[in-house]
Amino acid sequence: MEQTNPYITQFPDLFKGKKILYVHGFASSGQSGTVTRIRTVLPEAEVVAPDLPLEPEEALALLRKVCEQEQPDLIIGTSMGGMFSEMLRGYDRILVNPALRMGDTMKDHGMMGAQHFQNPRQDGVQDFIVTKALVKSYKEITEHCFESITEEEQQRVWGLFGDEDDLVNTYGLFHEHYPLAVSFHGEHRMNDQSFMHAVVPVIRWIDDLQEGRQRPIIYIGIETLMDDHGKPRSSSQKTIRTLLADYQLFFVPPAPPEAEAYKEVNDWLRQYVNVPAFRHTVFTNQRTLLYGDYFIGTDDAWDGMATQIRFGSDTFKTWDDVADYFNRLGGQ
Repeated sequence: MEQTNPYITQFPDLFKGKKILYVHGFASSGQSGTVTRIRTVLPEAEVVAPDLPLEPEEALALLRKVCEQEQPDLIIGTSMGGMFSEMLRGYDRILVNPALRMGDTMKDHGMMGAQHFQNPRQDGVQDFIVTKALVKSYKEITEHCFESITEEEQQRVWGLFGDEDDLVNTYGLFHEHYPLAVSFHGEHRMNDQSFMHAVVPVIRWIDDLQEGRQRPIIYIGIETLMDDHGKPRSSSQKTIRTLLADYQLFFVPPAPPEAEAYKEVNDWLRQYVNVPAFRHTVFTNQRTLLYGDYFIGTDDAWDGMATQIRFGSDTFKTWDDVADYFNRLGGQ
């Protein structure tokens, strides 16, 4: 890992030698800040980011041609680009705040009339007009979303939805068709934090799956993450983000006797761990049966199959101590 600024970390080995197609949002271009962000974080990946035509049928035709020519290993689409990306069957995809009902979004949020492109475009065009006919075209094309989805396809499409998005809310619609729907902390527009904390973990999972890569497994007892007031312990969130670069993390709460308690734990993890806890939470009262490489917990007597990192001991009093230990291991 190479540090570039307080919010962005470079991962030269992630998607190394692979190709990513980025599909931009409405009134944007292939020179958006998100493209720069992807290229910075994944410096060894090739990022293809075409400017989309205003007419939706032309845009979709262009994207299908680009896919045929470039054969991207991953497609990332944001907002309107997420809507188009959903229709690009046969590829691993991440849809961030996808405007799956783009025509309605344009009508409901004052996108009619004279508009200005937010980023420079290769054709030099800066201004455009949204007409009723164009809105109708977008409504018509979104009717083709979710067509011919196979079970295999359902496992190749991730939907990420900002919990403060006040422009688009298609979580429920997406989740009717795809199981990999995740809420993240953020607004409609991605920034450095939401990209690093929400999108990068999913990119890593996809890359691992494509490569058949098995990272060492760390189980983390949820009691090590909470302080006495139910808030995250100091440095715990930072350490989790650091460990994700080299390890597969699973979060381990005890199995509660009542269903409501499951919700409380899941809500806590969603609030303070967020995307990394999605499908990586193991409720169990038999921790010694967990099969992995390391277990971070407070258990006094441990005879499990994973090496215990006893949190609160003289060696691991804080999460900074844990981070230093794994940093010395270097991903082993």
